[in-house]
Amino acid sequence: MDKDCPFKSPCQQESKKSQSGSSNENRISLVIPASPFMKKLGYGTGVNVYLMKRSPTGKSNSPWAVKKINAKCNVKQKSVYLKRLQEEARRLKDLEHPNIVGYRAFTKANDGTPCLAMEFGGEKSLNDLIEERSESGKGPFPASTILKVALHVAYGLKYLHNEKRLLHGDIKSYNIVIKEDFETIKICDVGVSLELDENMQVSDPTATYIGTEPWKPREALEENHSITDKSDIFAYGLTLWEMMTLSMPHVNFSEDSFSEESFDEDAYYAALGTRPALNMEELDDSYKEVIELFLVCTNEDPQKRPSAAQIVEELEEIIKKK
Repeated sequence: MDKDCPFKSPCQQESKKSQSGSSNENRISLVIPASPFMKKLGYGTGVNVYLMKRSPTGKSNSPWAVKKINAKCNVKQKSVYLKRLQEEARRLKDLEHPNIVGYRAFTKANDGTPCLAMEFGGEKSLNDLIEERSESGKGPFPASTILKVALHVAYGLKYLHNEKRLLHGDIKSYNIVIKEDFETIKICDVGVSLELDENMQVSDPTATYIGTEPWKPREALEENHSITDKSDIFAYGLTLWEMMTLSMPHVNFSEDSFSEESFDEDAYYAALGTRPALNMEELDDSYKEVIELFLVCTNEDPQKRPSAAQIVEELEEIIKKK
Protein backbone atom coordinates (compact mmCIF):
# COMPACT_ATOMS: atom_id res chain seq x y z
CA MET A 1 0.00 0.00 0.00
CA ASP A 2 1.67 3.19 -1.19
CA LYS A 3 -0.65 5.45 0.78
CA ASP A 4 0.38 9.12 0.45
CA CYS A 5 3.82 8.26 -0.96
CA PRO A 6 5.01 11.01 -3.36
CA PHE A 7 7.30 8.52 -5.09
CA LYS A 8 5.16 5.90 -6.81
CA SER A 9 6.48 2.61 -8.12
CA PRO A 10 5.97 2.42 -11.92
CA CYS A 11 4.39 -0.56 -13.59
CA GLN A 12 6.46 -3.70 -13.98
CA GLN A 13 7.20 -5.16 -17.41
CA GLU A 14 4.58 -7.80 -18.02
CA SER A 15 5.39 -11.47 -17.81
CA LYS A 16 4.85 -13.61 -20.88
CA LYS A 17 3.70 -16.43 -18.70
CA SER A 18 0.00 -17.18 -18.26
CA GLN A 19 -1.72 -14.77 -15.88
CA SER A 20 -4.19 -15.35 -13.05
CA GLY A 21 -7.74 -14.63 -14.02
CA SER A 22 -8.08 -17.35 -16.63
CA SER A 23 -8.65 -20.03 -14.00
CA ASN A 24 -11.59 -20.77 -11.75
CA GLU A 25 -10.57 -17.87 -9.51
CA ASN A 26 -12.79 -15.53 -11.57
CA ARG A 27 -15.74 -17.82 -11.15
CA ILE A 28 -15.65 -18.12 -7.38
CA SER A 29 -19.02 -17.16 -5.96
CA LEU A 30 -18.02 -14.21 -3.80
CA VAL A 31 -19.79 -10.98 -3.07
CA ILE A 32 -17.26 -8.14 -3.13
CA PRO A 33 -19.02 -4.87 -2.26
CA ALA A 34 -18.68 -1.77 -4.40
CA SER A 35 -15.87 0.57 -3.32
CA PRO A 36 -18.06 3.14 -1.50
CA PHE A 37 -19.25 0.42 0.89
CA MET A 38 -15.73 -0.53 2.04
CA LYS A 39 -13.21 1.37 4.13
CA LYS A 40 -10.26 2.61 2.10
CA LEU A 41 -6.97 1.43 3.59
CA GLY A 42 -4.56 2.98 1.10
CA TYR A 43 -3.57 3.23 -2.51
CA GLY A 44 -0.71 2.50 -4.90
CA THR A 45 0.00 3.04 -8.57
CA GLY A 46 -3.38 2.78 -10.29
CA VAL A 47 -5.01 0.79 -7.48
CA ASN A 48 -6.87 1.31 -4.23
CA VAL A 49 -6.94 -1.07 -1.26
CA TYR A 50 -10.10 -1.53 0.83
CA LEU A 51 -11.10 -3.34 4.00
CA MET A 52 -13.81 -5.93 3.31
CA LYS A 53 -15.60 -7.21 6.42
CA ARG A 54 -16.61 -10.82 5.97
CA SER A 55 -20.08 -12.26 6.48
CA PRO A 56 -20.49 -14.52 9.55
CA THR A 57 -21.93 -17.15 7.22
CA GLY A 58 -18.70 -17.40 5.28
CA LYS A 59 -15.77 -19.75 5.81
CA SER A 60 -14.14 -17.33 8.19
CA ASN A 61 -15.13 -14.14 9.94
CA SER A 62 -11.71 -12.60 9.35
CA PRO A 63 -11.75 -9.50 7.11
CA TRP A 64 -10.00 -9.27 3.76
CA ALA A 65 -7.98 -6.55 2.10
CA VAL A 66 -9.27 -6.00 -1.43
CA LYS A 67 -7.12 -4.38 -4.11
CA LYS A 68 -9.05 -2.83 -6.99
CA ILE A 69 -8.06 -0.78 -10.04
CA ASN A 70 -8.73 2.91 -9.58
CA ALA A 71 -11.95 3.83 -11.41
CA LYS A 72 -10.38 7.11 -12.56
CA CYS A 73 -7.81 5.31 -14.74
CA ASN A 74 -8.39 5.52 -18.50
CA VAL A 75 -8.91 2.42 -20.65
CA LYS A 76 -5.22 2.04 -21.52
CA GLN A 77 -4.15 2.44 -17.90
CA LYS A 78 -6.76 -0.05 -16.70
CA SER A 79 -5.39 -2.63 -19.14
CA VAL A 80 -1.86 -2.16 -17.80
CA TYR A 81 -2.95 -2.28 -14.16
CA LEU A 82 -5.13 -5.32 -14.74
CA LYS A 83 -2.13 -7.26 -16.05
CA ARG A 84 -0.12 -6.13 -13.05
CA LEU A 85 -2.91 -7.18 -10.66
CA GLN A 86 -3.12 -10.56 -12.38
CA GLU A 87 0.62 -11.01 -12.01
CA GLU A 88 0.44 -10.16 -8.31
CA ALA A 89 -2.38 -12.67 -7.85
CA ARG A 90 -0.35 -15.36 -9.62
CA ARG A 91 2.67 -14.72 -7.42
CA LEU A 92 0.74 -14.39 -4.19
CA LYS A 93 -1.23 -17.58 -4.75
CA ASP A 94 2.01 -19.55 -4.56
CA LEU A 95 3.15 -17.98 -1.28
CA GLU A 96 2.31 -19.09 2.24
CA HIS A 97 4.22 -17.57 5.15
CA PRO A 98 3.20 -15.88 8.43
CA ASN A 99 5.15 -12.75 7.50
CA ILE A 100 3.69 -12.35 4.02
CA VAL A 101 0.12 -11.26 3.35
CA GLY A 102 -1.82 -14.31 2.15
CA TYR A 103 -3.81 -14.85 -1.05
CA ARG A 104 -7.57 -15.27 -0.81
CA ALA A 105 -9.12 -14.90 -4.29
CA PHE A 106 -8.87 -13.19 -7.66
CA THR A 107 -12.37 -12.34 -8.73
CA LYS A 108 -14.73 -9.47 -9.63
CA ALA A 109 -16.64 -7.07 -7.43
CA ASN A 110 -20.38 -6.70 -7.92
CA ASP A 111 -19.68 -3.66 -10.10
CA GLY A 112 -17.62 -5.81 -12.48
CA THR A 113 -14.25 -4.49 -11.33
CA PRO A 114 -11.49 -7.14 -11.19
CA CYS A 115 -10.00 -7.34 -7.71
CA LEU A 116 -7.46 -9.23 -5.67
CA ALA A 117 -8.68 -10.34 -2.26
CA MET A 118 -5.93 -10.84 0.31
CA GLU A 119 -5.47 -11.60 3.96
CA PHE A 120 -6.04 -8.50 6.07
CA GLY A 121 -2.64 -7.77 7.57
CA GLY A 122 -3.69 -4.66 9.47
CA GLU A 123 -5.26 -1.27 8.90
CA LYS A 124 -1.93 0.54 8.97
CA SER A 125 1.31 0.24 7.12
CA LEU A 126 4.62 0.75 8.87
CA ASN A 127 4.77 4.11 7.09
CA ASP A 128 1.44 5.14 8.65
CA LEU A 129 2.91 4.43 12.08
CA ILE A 130 6.10 6.32 11.22
CA GLU A 131 4.07 9.36 10.14
CA GLU A 132 1.90 9.22 13.27
CA ARG A 133 4.95 9.05 15.49
CA SER A 134 6.58 11.96 13.69
CA GLU A 135 3.44 14.12 13.83
CA SER A 136 3.07 13.48 17.56
CA GLY A 137 6.61 14.75 18.14
CA LYS A 138 7.96 11.45 19.38
CA GLY A 139 11.49 10.27 18.70
CA PRO A 140 12.68 7.07 17.02
CA PHE A 141 10.84 3.81 17.63
CA PRO A 142 12.31 1.89 20.58
CA ALA A 143 15.23 -0.30 19.55
CA SER A 144 13.32 -3.39 20.70
CA THR A 145 10.46 -2.57 18.32
CA ILE A 146 12.83 -2.01 15.40
CA LEU A 147 14.55 -5.32 16.11
CA LYS A 148 11.18 -7.10 16.15
CA VAL A 149 10.18 -5.59 12.80
CA ALA A 150 13.65 -6.35 11.42
CA LEU A 151 13.41 -10.02 12.40
CA HIS A 152 9.90 -10.61 11.07
CA VAL A 153 10.57 -8.86 7.76
CA ALA A 154 13.81 -10.86 7.48
CA TYR A 155 11.80 -14.06 8.03
CA GLY A 156 9.60 -13.08 5.08
CA LEU A 157 12.57 -12.19 2.87
CA LYS A 158 14.36 -15.42 3.74
CA TYR A 159 11.28 -17.35 2.64
CA LEU A 160 10.98 -15.38 -0.61
CA HIS A 161 14.67 -15.62 -1.48
CA ASN A 162 15.60 -19.12 -0.33
CA GLU A 163 12.39 -21.12 -0.69
CA LYS A 164 10.51 -19.38 -3.50
CA ARG A 165 13.50 -17.88 -5.36
CA LEU A 166 11.81 -14.49 -5.60
CA LEU A 167 13.14 -10.96 -5.20
CA HIS A 168 10.39 -8.82 -3.66
CA GLY A 169 11.62 -5.78 -5.58
CA ASP A 170 9.92 -3.01 -3.61
CA ILE A 171 10.69 -3.29 0.10
CA LYS A 172 9.84 -0.09 2.02
CA SER A 173 7.73 0.98 5.00
CA TYR A 174 4.66 1.36 2.77
CA ASN A 175 4.79 -2.35 1.90
CA ILE A 176 4.89 -3.65 5.48
CA VAL A 177 1.53 -3.90 7.21
CA ILE A 178 1.10 -3.97 10.98
CA LYS A 179 -1.76 -5.30 13.10
CA GLU A 180 -2.45 -3.85 16.54
CA ASP A 181 0.68 -2.97 18.54
CA PHE A 182 3.06 -4.91 16.26
CA GLU A 183 1.07 -8.09 16.98
CA THR A 184 1.77 -9.21 13.43
CA ILE A 185 4.18 -7.84 10.83
CA LYS A 186 3.66 -8.78 7.19
CA ILE A 187 5.19 -7.94 3.81
CA CYS A 188 2.70 -7.03 1.07
CA ASP A 189 2.72 -5.99 -2.62
CA VAL A 190 4.57 -8.72 -4.50
CA GLY A 191 3.36 -7.45 -7.87
CA VAL A 192 6.82 -6.36 -9.05
CA SER A 193 8.76 -9.38 -7.77
CA LEU A 194 11.40 -11.01 -9.98
CA GLU A 195 12.51 -14.62 -10.22
CA LEU A 196 15.96 -15.55 -8.87
CA ASP A 197 18.22 -18.32 -10.10
CA GLU A 198 20.31 -20.70 -7.99
CA ASN A 199 22.97 -17.99 -7.63
CA MET A 200 20.40 -15.55 -6.23
CA GLN A 201 20.59 -13.41 -9.38
CA VAL A 202 17.53 -12.26 -11.34
CA SER A 203 17.11 -15.08 -13.84
CA ASP A 204 15.62 -13.06 -16.71
CA PRO A 205 18.28 -10.69 -18.16
CA THR A 206 15.56 -8.54 -19.74
CA ALA A 207 13.65 -8.07 -16.48
CA THR A 208 13.61 -4.63 -14.88
CA TYR A 209 13.98 -3.92 -11.18
CA ILE A 210 11.06 -1.60 -10.44
CA GLY A 211 11.40 -0.57 -6.81
CA THR A 212 10.71 2.95 -5.60
CA GLU A 213 13.43 5.55 -6.07
CA PRO A 214 14.39 6.53 -2.50
CA TRP A 215 14.85 2.84 -1.57
CA LYS A 216 16.70 1.72 -4.71
CA PRO A 217 20.22 0.31 -4.36
CA ARG A 218 23.05 1.59 -6.55
CA GLU A 219 23.04 -1.50 -8.75
CA ALA A 220 19.41 -0.88 -9.70
CA LEU A 221 20.16 2.71 -10.72
CA GLU A 222 23.04 1.98 -13.07
CA GLU A 223 23.07 -0.04 -16.29
CA ASN A 224 24.75 -3.40 -16.70
CA HIS A 225 24.72 -4.26 -13.00
CA SER A 226 23.31 -7.63 -11.93
CA ILE A 227 20.34 -7.60 -9.57
CA THR A 228 20.43 -10.15 -6.77
CA ASP A 229 18.70 -10.92 -3.49
CA LYS A 230 20.98 -8.26 -1.97
CA SER A 231 18.94 -5.54 -3.70
CA ASP A 232 16.08 -6.33 -1.31
CA ILE A 233 18.56 -6.17 1.57
CA PHE A 234 19.58 -2.58 0.75
CA ALA A 235 15.93 -1.46 0.74
CA TYR A 236 15.41 -3.44 3.96
CA GLY A 237 18.26 -1.51 5.58
CA LEU A 238 16.68 1.79 4.55
CA THR A 239 13.40 0.65 6.11
CA LEU A 240 15.20 0.27 9.44
CA TRP A 241 16.60 3.77 8.89
CA GLU A 242 13.03 5.05 8.45
CA MET A 243 12.13 3.73 11.90
CA MET A 244 15.14 5.47 13.44
CA THR A 245 14.69 8.81 11.70
CA LEU A 246 10.91 8.92 11.00
CA SER A 247 11.83 10.18 7.54
CA MET A 248 11.87 9.08 3.91
CA PRO A 249 15.34 8.18 2.59
CA HIS A 250 17.14 11.00 0.75
CA VAL A 251 14.17 13.36 0.92
CA ASN A 252 14.84 16.42 3.04
CA PHE A 253 11.89 18.78 3.42
CA SER A 254 12.47 22.37 4.48
CA GLU A 255 8.75 22.61 5.29
CA ASP A 256 6.34 20.34 7.12
CA SER A 257 4.89 19.13 3.84
CA PHE A 258 6.28 18.31 0.41
CA SER A 259 6.58 21.15 -2.09
CA GLU A 260 8.50 21.49 -5.34
CA GLU A 261 10.08 24.72 -4.10
CA SER A 262 11.67 23.05 -1.06
CA PHE A 263 12.81 19.93 -2.90
CA ASP A 264 16.49 19.90 -3.95
CA GLU A 265 16.26 17.65 -7.01
CA ASP A 266 20.02 17.62 -7.75
CA ALA A 267 20.92 16.60 -4.19
CA TYR A 268 18.18 13.97 -4.19
CA TYR A 269 19.37 12.23 -7.36
CA ALA A 270 23.00 12.41 -6.27
CA ALA A 271 22.10 10.68 -2.99
CA LEU A 272 20.10 7.80 -4.46
CA GLY A 273 21.70 4.42 -3.86
CA THR A 274 23.86 5.69 -1.00
CA ARG A 275 23.61 5.28 2.76
CA PRO A 276 21.77 8.22 4.40
CA ALA A 277 23.19 9.70 7.59
CA LEU A 278 21.86 9.09 11.08
CA ASN A 279 21.46 11.66 13.83
CA MET A 280 23.45 9.83 16.46
CA GLU A 281 22.39 12.28 19.18
CA GLU A 282 18.88 10.78 19.05
CA LEU A 283 20.10 7.19 19.41
CA ASP A 284 21.43 5.81 22.69
CA ASP A 285 23.36 2.59 23.32
CA SER A 286 20.20 0.47 23.00
CA TYR A 287 20.32 1.07 19.23
CA LYS A 288 23.80 -0.40 18.79
CA GLU A 289 22.65 -3.62 17.09
CA VAL A 290 20.07 -1.81 14.95
CA ILE A 291 22.68 0.67 13.72
CA GLU A 292 25.16 -2.10 12.95
CA LEU A 293 22.50 -3.98 10.96
CA PHE A 294 21.54 -0.82 9.07
CA LEU A 295 25.17 -0.12 8.19
CA VAL A 296 25.96 -3.57 6.86
CA CYS A 297 22.70 -3.83 4.89
CA THR A 298 23.25 -0.50 3.13
CA ASN A 299 26.78 -1.15 1.94
CA GLU A 300 26.96 0.06 -1.67
CA ASP A 301 28.74 -3.18 -2.60
CA PRO A 302 26.01 -5.86 -2.80
CA GLN A 303 28.49 -8.65 -2.03
CA LYS A 304 29.23 -7.08 1.36
CA ARG A 305 25.58 -7.10 2.41
CA PRO A 306 24.28 -10.08 4.41
CA SER A 307 21.66 -12.47 3.09
CA ALA A 308 18.22 -12.62 4.65
CA ALA A 309 19.14 -15.99 6.17
CA GLN A 310 22.24 -14.49 7.81
CA ILE A 311 20.18 -11.60 9.17
CA VAL A 312 17.64 -14.00 10.69
CA GLU A 313 20.39 -16.02 12.37
CA GLU A 314 22.07 -12.93 13.82
CA LEU A 315 18.85 -11.28 15.01
CA GLU A 316 17.59 -14.44 16.69
CA GLU A 317 20.83 -14.53 18.70
CA ILE A 318 20.60 -10.83 19.59
CA ILE A 319 16.98 -11.05 20.73
CA LYS A 320 17.61 -14.27 22.67
CA LYS A 321 20.25 -12.50 24.75
CA LYS A 322 18.03 -9.54 25.64
